[in-house]
Amino acid sequence: MSEPVEYPALYLKRGEDARLRAGHLWVFANEVDVARSPLNSFQPGQACVVMAANERPIGVGYVNPHSLICARLVARGVEHPLDASLLTHRLQVALSLRERLYPEPYYRLLYGESDGVPGLTLDRFDDVIVAQATTAGIEKLKSQIETAVQKVLKPRALIWKNDAGIRDMEGLMAYTGVGFGEPPGALTVREGGVEFAVDAIGGQKTGWFYDQHANRDALVPYVKGKRVLDMFAYLGAWGLRAAAMGASEVTCVDASAQAVKLTGENAGRNGLNDRVRGARADAFDFLKAAREAREHYDVVILDPPAFVKRKKDLKEGALAYRRINELAMQVLAKDGILITCSCSYHMPRVALLDAVQKGARHLDRSVQVLQQLQQAPDHPVHPAIPETDYLKGFICRVLPA
Repeated sequence: MSEPVEYPALYLKRGEDARLRAGHLWVFANEVDVARSPLNSFQPGQACVVMAANERPIGVGYVNPHSLICARLVARGVEHPLDASLLTHRLQVALSLRERLYPEPYYRLLYGESDGVPGLTLDRFDDVIVAQATTAGIEKLKSQIETAVQKVLKPRALIWKNDAGIRDMEGLMAYTGVGFGEPPGALTVREGGVEFAVDAIGGQKTGWFYDQHANRDALVPYVKGKRVLDMFAYLGAWGLRAAAMGASEVTCVDASAQAVKLTGENAGRNGLNDRVRGARADAFDFLKAAREAREHYDVVILDPPAFVKRKKDLKEGALAYRRINELAMQVLAKDGILITCSCSYHMPRVALLDAVQKGARHLDRSVQVLQQLQQAPDHPVHPAIPETDYLKGFICRVLPA
């Protein structure tokens, strides 16, 4: 039997261990018994043993005394130190799932809490890994993470894309850089037989939104021979896949000139530029102009950035979701398909559907929900951690009332 690890103890107040024992991995600052374990005695990212008030150890994790979420569990019990060996095991378990799910090496390889490594995201682009650390604890474990990735996958390169805004809450600087290997330049991702060039350094998040993979697969019955509008298109993932599935005409709209340029290049590399056009515009402005021009599309896809980033923004964000869905319905054909999504964790699924329904009633339209959407299985939901379940959406048929 392994010797217990010797890390400083972080004691919880009486009764504050219940959520952790139920499966959650976060410790909030107000749950800590600061008389027994003063938070200011820890360094950001320092390893610790999380202890219940009755002296029973819960598990090994790391601390950031300056963050509201002041600690995160990485391993239950005290047998396993936070080292490359533990991370290698976590990676092997995560990889075994993805290799069952996907025939090609393009997926989210490790999804933070759901894969047992809070604060770490790894996306795989064949032989290049794009990593993102969002906590001080993971920042401190970077070299061990690189060692584990090299042992399990032996990739050509690993890129750190550490520029997420959430790092501010951990007191971390934003930066990007190569962890090991040569700078790979533009990366490639293949999805549904379509190939996309991806900018891992300059692009959004880690360069690609793997969480919508399965939802884009669901386009098949709706787009053949149809006129499709892809809003908030980024690199044209939805639109180009619709074109590859037989859509007669696809318009991809994004506010970024670079995104529109790359969408055009991706259309060209797949022989789809005769049916795909890009438009640089604000989504709300584009839809208003299309309505005034009496443009109509058979399928409209809404995959916006998060309109509700904090709980207190729910009312304003819900109104934005209603407005964008209502505008989309105004440019839909009489028997059209609306695909609407939200990646806002604080926007409940029922609230998104309510936004769709209110928009429909205001326009005297009728909505049928044909399919509910969620994040792809390489973003597994942890049943004890609701924060891991963030993506929701609907495929709707919109009819005259």
